[in-house]
Amino acid sequence: MNTSRNFKASLVVAALLSFSVAHAATLTKAEYKADKTRISADYKVDKKACDALKDNAKDVCVQEAKAKESVARAELEYSYTGKAADQTKVLEAKAKSAYAVAKEKCDDQTGNAKDVCVKEAKAVEVKALADAKLGKTIGEAKKEAAEDKSDANYKVAIEKCDAMTGDAKTSCVAAAKAKFGKN
Repeated sequence: MNTSRNFKASLVVAALLSFSVAHAATLTKAEYKADKTRISADYKVDKKACDALKDNAKDVCVQEAKAKESVARAELEYSYTGKAADQTKVLEAKAKSAYAVAKEKCDDQTGNAKDVCVKEAKAVEVKALADAKLGKTIGEAKKEAAEDKSDANYKVAIEKCDAMTGDAKTSCVAAAKAKFGKN
């Protein structure tokens, strides 16, 4: 049954999206620009290949080309910046792209089978976006925890300085502020 196959494919996509993207190795500006150009060229080639197809097969092909480009651009941005926010954007791009392709594939069906197919695709997207949001939330919690630890260590360092007097105390406070990024 085609719906069953789409559902299984959706589960595979969801499993792939649930994995965290590997830490980014930042790119140089020249590498970034070259890769951006390559992604655009690949998209044009992929889209041109769709011209040989007809009907919904062509629509699916075009949607797959767009999805590939969207994910590649998000991954490139993350590779360039290495920011956790861009890592989340990669997961979101994968989720949205997978949904768009799955939804387009559902157009080959009719009636209830099509409705079920679309709902399954949407459910997979919602789950993948929730996983991306969860990763974002965990990342924010880790950042806050690191800030809390740093603040606690700063307070300890300042407290140690309080036992000193004169220039030693001034030097100790200045060193603590510098070490923990306080003004």
